[in-house]
Amino acid sequence: MVSPILKWAGGKRQLLDELYARFPKSYDRFHEPFFGGGALFFDLEPDNGTINDTNPRLINFYKQVRDRPEDLIARLRSFDDPESDPESDLQFAESNRKEKEIKNYYYQQRERFNNRPYSDDFDELEEAALLLYLNRTCYNGLYRENSTGGFNVPIGRYSNPDWVRAEEIRKASGVLNNVEIHNTDFGYVSDQVEEGDLVYFDPPYEPMSPTASFNDYSEEGFGKEDQERLLELAQELDRRGVNVILSNSGVMYEMYNEAGFYVEKEGATRAINSDASNRDEVDEIIATNVPPAKRRQAGQQGLADFN
Repeated sequence: MVSPILKWAGGKRQLLDELYARFPKSYDRFHEPFFGGGALFFDLEPDNGTINDTNPRLINFYKQVRDRPEDLIARLRSFDDPESDPESDLQFAESNRKEKEIKNYYYQQRERFNNRPYSDDFDELEEAALLLYLNRTCYNGLYRENSTGGFNVPIGRYSNPDWVRAEEIRKASGVLNNVEIHNTDFGYVSDQVEEGDLVYFDPPYEPMSPTASFNDYSEEGFGKEDQERLLELAQELDRRGVNVILSNSGVMYEMYNEAGFYVEKEGATRAINSDASNRDEVDEIIATNVPPAKRRQAGQQGLADFN
C-alpha cells in the first residue's frame, strides 16, 4: 500500500473498504479516468492499466514522480520554510506581477508557480516540485484556481510541514511505472479497455442534500451534459463486458438505478473544506455493474438502498 502524495479535494480514502467490496473476484487491467489524488490507485498498486486527469499540472506532477523521483526529491529539499523571507536570487523576491508586495517565501513560490503562462523558461520538474510544496504548505491542503487559472490559496499554518515526502514519492514512482498516464477527456478510456478490465470513475461532483435532484446539479465545471455523457460511457463499457465502479453525488442515484446498475448510498466526510465545522457527512453513491455474487466479497450483506 502506497500513501497518496498530494492532498486533493474529493479524495476517497474514507471509502476504500466500500469500493473494494464492489470489486470483481478477478479482473485484468485497471483504469482510473478521474485520477486526482489517486487514493484508490495507490492503495491498490495495480500491475498495469491507465490513469488520467484533465489538469495538466497534476499530470505533469505524476510524470515527474514516475520518471525523475530523486531529482524531484532533491529539488523539494532545497525549499525553505513558507514563513521565511523570500529568496533574493529568485524572481518575485519583492513583488508579484501586479506590483503587490511579496511578504514571505510561500507567496514568492506561489507567484513563481503561477508564472507558467508568462515564462519562456518553463521547467516541468520545477513546476512539479512547486505543486507539491504549495499543496503541503497552503491553507488546508486545498487546490483552487481563480478565473484566470492562477493558484490562489493562502498560506497555511503548520508547525512542521512535510513537503518533501521522499518515501511516498519513491514508492509512488514504482507503482506509476506500471501504467500509462494520460491528460485528456475521460472518454479516452473507451479506446483503452478490453473485456474483463476494471474501470473506476470518480468524477468531480458537488455533494448535495438527500432531497436534491439531478435537475439541481451545478452547470459549472463538470455539469449535467458531462454527467450524462459519463453514464452513456458506463453503459457502453457494461455492454462490452468491462467491470465498472463509480462514485458520485447522491443526486445521481436515480440515473444509475434506472440504467440497471447496482446503486447504494454511502456517507463520506468532506476531507477538505475551508470551514472546519462543515466537514460533515454528505450523501454519495457507489454504482457498479458487478453482480453481488461475482464480487470479491461475495455474500457480504449490502447496505440499505438510497431512498
